[in-house]
Amino acid sequence: MASQLTSNNKARRVPGGRLPCYVFDSGSELARHVARIVAGVIRERNALGQTAVLGLPTGSTPVGVYRELIRMHKDEGLDLSNVETFNLDEYFGISRGQLQSYHRWMREHFFNQVNIPERNIHIPDGTVPTSQMAAYCQEYEAQIDRAGGIDLMILGIGRNGHIGFNEPFSARSSRTRLCTLDPVTRKAAASDFFGVDNVPAQAISLGIDTILDARKILLLALGEHKAPIIKQTVEGPVSERVPASYLQDHGDAIVLLDGAAAEDLTGFATPWLLGSLPWTKNMIKRAVLWLAEKTGKAFLKLDDEDFREHHLHELLREHGPAEKVAHQVFRWMMETINYHPAGTERKRIICFSPHPDDDVISMGGTLIRLVEDGHEVHIAYMTSGNIAVFDHDAKRVADFATEFNRLFGIDQEKTELVEQSVNESFVRKQPGDPDVDTVLKIKALIRWSEAKAGALEVGCREEHLHFLDLPFYRTGTIAKRPIGPEDVAIIRELIDRVDPQQVYVAGDLSDPHGTHRMCAEAIFRAMREKESQSGSRAEALLYRGAWQEYDLHEIEICVPLSPSDLYQKREAIFMHESQKDDALFPGTDPRQFWQRAEDRNRGTADKYNRIGLPEYFAMEAFVRWDGNLI
Repeated sequence: MASQLTSNNKARRVPGGRLPCYVFDSGSELARHVARIVAGVIRERNALGQTAVLGLPTGSTPVGVYRELIRMHKDEGLDLSNVETFNLDEYFGISRGQLQSYHRWMREHFFNQVNIPERNIHIPDGTVPTSQMAAYCQEYEAQIDRAGGIDLMILGIGRNGHIGFNEPFSARSSRTRLCTLDPVTRKAAASDFFGVDNVPAQAISLGIDTILDARKILLLALGEHKAPIIKQTVEGPVSERVPASYLQDHGDAIVLLDGAAAEDLTGFATPWLLGSLPWTKNMIKRAVLWLAEKTGKAFLKLDDEDFREHHLHELLREHGPAEKVAHQVFRWMMETINYHPAGTERKRIICFSPHPDDDVISMGGTLIRLVEDGHEVHIAYMTSGNIAVFDHDAKRVADFATEFNRLFGIDQEKTELVEQSVNESFVRKQPGDPDVDTVLKIKALIRWSEAKAGALEVGCREEHLHFLDLPFYRTGTIAKRPIGPEDVAIIRELIDRVDPQQVYVAGDLSDPHGTHRMCAEAIFRAMREKESQSGSRAEALLYRGAWQEYDLHEIEICVPLSPSDLYQKREAIFMHESQKDDALFPGTDPRQFWQRAEDRNRGTADKYNRIGLPEYFAMEAFVRWDGNLI
C-alpha cells in the first residue's frame, strides 16, 4: 500500500504521527487514487476467481471515489459483477425511499450505475423493529463472515472522531448494533433533514471491532473542519474519546487527506520540528509567521535566539541572521496589502457568487472598493439558494402576493390556485420533505430580491446583476447533480458577453459535494475553454466564504477596510432578511452571518497588526487561482 502511494507524485507522506498519512493536492486527486486502490482489489480478486468484499461509506467525502469508479466501469471496463458490499450504517426509522436514506443515497450515487448484483449489496435496514434489532445486527455480522470478511474498508470521519456511527466512548469491542447519535453528529446532519429537530436520534452501525476486522482500511478526510480531529486521530493516543484513534491498532490502516484536512498535523503545518527540509519561499514565510505567533513578537522584533529556541536553527543558518530573514518575510507580507485589487484603470469585473449572499458576506468591502475605483462590477448569482428559506417566510410572501393581487384585482383565479397549492403543500409536508415546485419558485424569488437589494447597497448597478440559476442546483434538495456541459455553457456565455479582465470566485474547495466547489469547477472549466480558444483568460482571485479565512502564509492580496466600509458591508448583508437572525442552514457556528464576516475581517487585520504590519480596522483576503482545475 505504501509503495502505491509514494509512487504517486500527487501524494506526499506526512512525517511523524501514529498512522501513515498522505496528503493530496486536491480532493479530486485523492478520489482518483482511492478509486484506483479499490479497482486494484477488485481486479486482483477477479483474476483469482474470488469475490472482492468492500465496506462502503456515504457522505460528501466519498462522492468523488464513486464517480471515478463509475467512470472506470463505463470507460475502462472495470467489472464489478463479483463484488460484494457492506455499508457502514443507516439512520434508524428511515425507510429506503426517503430522501435522507443511505439506501437511496448509495443507489443514486453508485449502485444504479455499476454492475454489482443486487444480492451482493448489503445496507442496514433502518425500519427493523427495535424488538428484532439485536437479531438483525447479528445476522448482518454473519453475512460479513459468510462473505469471507471485508477486504477493503473505506471510512469517513466525523468532527467528533466517529467512524461509522461509533460515537465517542463507543466500546473497542463493539459489533454491529443500534447506536444513539451524538449531538455533534445530529447537528452536522441538520442540513440534510432541513433542521436538527428532524435528524433521527439513533442509527444502525458496524461496530469498531467489526471495522478493525477489515484487511485494509482507508480513512478519508477533506476540508479545514476535519483538521482538528485528524490531528487527534493521527498524533494523539488511542482513546475512547476519539473512536477513529482505534485505527492505530490496525496493521494496514492509512489516512488520506487534502491539504486543508492536514493543516494541523505537525509534519504538515510545522515540518521543521521533525527534521531538515528544503527552505522554499513558502516554507520560510510559514516558519517565520509561526515563530511570530509562538513568541508573540512582531517580525522586526525577532532575534537569533527566538529562532534557535524554536527549532529553526537550519533556517537561521541558511538564510539568517534573524533580522535579514524577518525583514524578507515582512516585505513579502507588506506586498499583499492592496487598496486597489483591480488597479485604478477601469476594468470589467465579475464576482461569481455561488449562493445569493456569498458576494456581500465574503467580499462586500472589496465590492465597495471596486465600485469606488470606477470599475464596471458585475455579480453573477449562480444558484437560486431556494432550499435555504424557511417555510414561514415563503408563506408570508405568498400571503402578501395574494392580498396584493386581490387589492388590485389582478388575475384572481390564478392567484387563488397558487394560494391553494402553497397551503396544501405545507399541510402535507413532513419533516425533511422537499418542497413542491410552486414553493421553490416563491423561495427563489425571496432570495432574488434580497440579492438585488444587497448588491445595490454596495453600489453595483441593477443591469450588471446576472441570475444564472445553474441546472446542477435545480433538484430542490441538498444533494445536487454533478456539474455538466449545460452549467459550463451558461457561465461561458456570460464570460464571453462581459469579457472581464478580473473575476472573483468562492474558494471553499475542499468539500467535493459543496455548492461552492461545484460552482468553482464550472467557472474554471469555462475559463479554461476560453483560454484554449483565445490564448488568454481573466485574472481569477479566490475568496473564502462565511466559515474560514485563508491562513496568513496563503494570502496574496489583502484589501484594507475602513469602519464605514464595514458598516456598509453589514447593511448589505442585512438585506438578506431570510438569512438573518436564524438561518435555515447556519452550520455549527452560533453567530449570525454578519457577525462571522465582521469578526473574520477584523481578525485578519489584527493578525497583520500583531506581526508588525500597519494596523487596519478590517481586511478581506484573496489568493490567486493558479490555472489548475480542482
